Parts: sequence; structure tokens; C-alpha cells
Amino acid sequence: MTAPTRAEVCVVACAEAWRGDGEILASPIGLVPTVGARLARATFSPDLLLTDGEASLGVGTWPVGESPAQVEGVLPFRQIFELIWSGRRHVMMGPGQIDRYGNVNISAIGDFHRPKVALLGVRGAPGNTVSHPCSYWVPRHSRRIFVERVDLVCGIGYDRAAAAGPSASRYHQLRRVVSNLGVFDFPGPDHRMRLVSVHPGATVDQIREATGFDLQVGADVPQTRLPTPAELRLIRTVIDPAGHRDAEVPR
Repeated sequence: MTAPTRAEVCVVACAEAWRGDGEILASPIGLVPTVGARLARATFSPDLLLTDGEASLGVGTWPVGESPAQVEGVLPFRQIFELIWSGRRHVMMGPGQIDRYGNVNISAIGDFHRPKVALLGVRGAPGNTVSHPCSYWVPRHSRRIFVERVDLVCGIGYDRAAAAGPSASRYHQLRRVVSNLGVFDFPGPDHRMRLVSVHPGATVDQIREATGFDLQVGADVPQTRLPTPAELRLIRTVIDPAGHRDAEVPR
């Protein structure tokens, strides 16, 4: 078996976001998070609930781009809100911008009334970030995404959650950020973004250079965990046999 690619390291780093979550709805947005969520359930988080991207809960592990062979239940749209409000969901979204406290922008770059780039809109980000765990996936780490200040706050970070009080901070939890260069979290009393690990082939200096604010960086930053042989087999032969992951994170 050949050595893990950068995309496969990213898949495992995303999968780790759901470790220990138990019986909740995992909502990955994007290809690498989707492969990661299915890998997590197939290995160390077997109680995760996964949908087909529509309204059915699938059984087992199925390839990206295909439907599950067996359905174990129906999840209509109204029940999604019950899961959100009860905190029994963990979503991984892709921010257009993210700052040191985890405030994210998925709506518009530049002046909101005359944006340079129109993105998705605020969508469910506000409710997600105050109701249940959230994580983020960034396939191309750069200063355009890791910014000093986001142009529009869609999902709130730790500073704004604290300022808003218990109604926003009680269930606010940003689990981790995974980029194509490393893994990040928000520890400590001020919850500033910390570099947790560096992917093989990337360096701390490279990550600092590609980040628009000062990261918390320890004296000895470890390497991101590599996929096990069993995880590689699942990724390559079951979940993403067509290798779509390499288009999102080139080799």
C-alpha cells in the first residue's frame, strides 16, 4: 500500500472531529469532511447518524456520490431543527473567512452592500454555532481565509459568544479547524486559535506565513496523525474509490 496522501491525512483529521460524539447527527459539508464522517462511523465513532444528503439516514458505509444501499430512517426537514436546538448535531462547514476566535463569514467578501464576492449567505451558521458543536474545513489555507477580522460575522466565535452572554455561550463549542496544512483548536481562557498539529510535508513557518493573525504555537508542534492501514483501505476502496479527494487536496 502506498504512503498516505495529503488528502488522506486531511480526511483522518476531519474524522477525528467526531471522535467521542456518540449518537448524534454528523453533518459534513464538502467532500473531504464527508469522507471523514463516514470513516469516523466505520471505525471509532459507530453511533454517528449520517444522511444521504437529503432526508434519509443510511446504514453502513457507502461511496461518496452514491446513495446508501439500505436506509434505516427518514429525517424530514422539521426534525433537523429539533436536533439543532437539542444540541444533538455536529456540523463541519467551510468558511470563506475565519478569525483567531473562530468567527466565520460564509456570506460575502467586502462591503456587504457591494461585495467583491457573494458567497452562500448566512444560512444556518448563527443557529449552528450557538446550539451544537461546529468544526471547519479549509482546503486551501491562506491569508484570504485566515483573516484578522471577518467582513461579516455569520457563525460566532468565542469572543462574541462570551460578549453575548449565556444565551449564546452556553452550548457554543468550536471543536476544531482542519486545513490542508494543519489542525487547529481554541483552548485556554481567551480561546484564541492554536496550532495543534502540522500535516506531513507542511511546516510551522509555512502555516504562520499563510495565516493573517498570530496563532498560538507551542514549542514542539506534533505531526498530524497518519491514517492506519485499515483506514486507508476504507478510504481508497469503500468510501472514495474514484479518488475525488485528490481534486480537493492535490497530491
